[in-house]
Amino acid sequence: MTDTVIFQERADQIHRKGDAPFQLACNKDSLAGAVSQRACVFCGSRVVLYPIADAIHLVHGPIGCAAYTWDIRGALSSGPELHRLSFSTDLQERDVIFGGEKKLQQALIELIDRHHPNAAFVYSTCIVGIIGDDMESICKQVSQEKGIPVIPVQSEGFKGNKRAGYNAACRAMFRLVGTGDTTGISPHSINILGDFNLAGEIWIIREYYERMGIQVVANITGDGRVKDIARSHGAALNVVQCSGATMDLAKMMKEKYGIPFVKASYFGIEDMADALYKVANFFKDDPEILKRAQQVVRDEIAVLYPKLQEYRKDLQGKKAAIYVGGAFKAFSLVKAFRLLGMDVVMVGSQTGTSEDYKELHEVTDEGTIIVDDSNPLELSAFLKEKDVDIFVGGVKERPIAYKLGLGFCDHNHERKEALEGFVGMLNFAKEVHSTVMSPVWRFVPRRTRAKSV
Repeated sequence: MTDTVIFQERADQIHRKGDAPFQLACNKDSLAGAVSQRACVFCGSRVVLYPIADAIHLVHGPIGCAAYTWDIRGALSSGPELHRLSFSTDLQERDVIFGGEKKLQQALIELIDRHHPNAAFVYSTCIVGIIGDDMESICKQVSQEKGIPVIPVQSEGFKGNKRAGYNAACRAMFRLVGTGDTTGISPHSINILGDFNLAGEIWIIREYYERMGIQVVANITGDGRVKDIARSHGAALNVVQCSGATMDLAKMMKEKYGIPFVKASYFGIEDMADALYKVANFFKDDPEILKRAQQVVRDEIAVLYPKLQEYRKDLQGKKAAIYVGGAFKAFSLVKAFRLLGMDVVMVGSQTGTSEDYKELHEVTDEGTIIVDDSNPLELSAFLKEKDVDIFVGGVKERPIAYKLGLGFCDHNHERKEALEGFVGMLNFAKEVHSTVMSPVWRFVPRRTRAKSV
């Protein structure tokens, strides 16, 4: 790889397995000018809190920040849909000069009177950090006047990133935790943290747990409700899917309320089964829970596995590249591709930790490129070098794949296809198969050149 492809300042954030002992830098500020695939602090907080469906979400900032307001996730609700009616105070030059507090207060009062939410979240953006609006005071005043929680989300930031936004969201939610009544909560109960009900996925996962005899107290935050989050401190266990998005909340709840937590992933057969067994093994006082978990896994795999073998016949030896937001998804995707007989030749994330990348190094094959906080220039070079058949990523990675003539699988929060659970693995396999095996790839320039050589 030439120096024109990899910025020298980023050399320590890229590792080729097998070239040297594993070492990868991460948790660094993005390099100025490198056009990182990361998003801002406000974006991080917004995507976590967005699925709370019975709350008002008001962005205090310029209208440009409203790009992260309406319908930014494929998060479904079984009831209210206030989360899809996001709002902005639309700060103008005059507001920047004289302050936007009055405008914020008026907006909150109008929205609460019109929509009657159970809570309101107010997001600060970078400009608010500059002009110094006292959001805390305004939110407190409106909360007292209207009788509902009005919670400031301190998500302004200049050199921060999405992970800092996750922390801001967790701190905001923690203000709700502990304010509700825990009557009727079973001793065999959990909260599901870090799942955002994309394409209805949390309903799939809840159904598995309910078949095991486990009560789900709160979804945090997919199909979320203010009342459920307020009483979530009554659950016996927190099951945390995305280690980046809601891990801080799990730690806060453990410190204050003594609620233990386990990490889980619902992508792929292995990790889905492991998640159910982790919960079952936590409730050892009732052996029937583990038996029911085993039965759920047996029933689901009996339907799923024969169908996967059909796809594997065509996909054996094909090459995949992965670049996702949270590293937890990368682990599961590597296993899922391996189950389909495919080779993962590049894998990376926006917000992975050193522990995440060590685990990725352990589960990947020799020659695999592992990268932290990459950019379009690097990703394009790696995809061409490895001649991949399918690229898994999000909305910002899709144009890279299409410009290079590669198959693409959307694994980000905008997607409309359920990929979690056992049924989600089948959906994923179908999508990968139809994409990789499409006849269109025979006509893209890189394939036609390869044939002529």
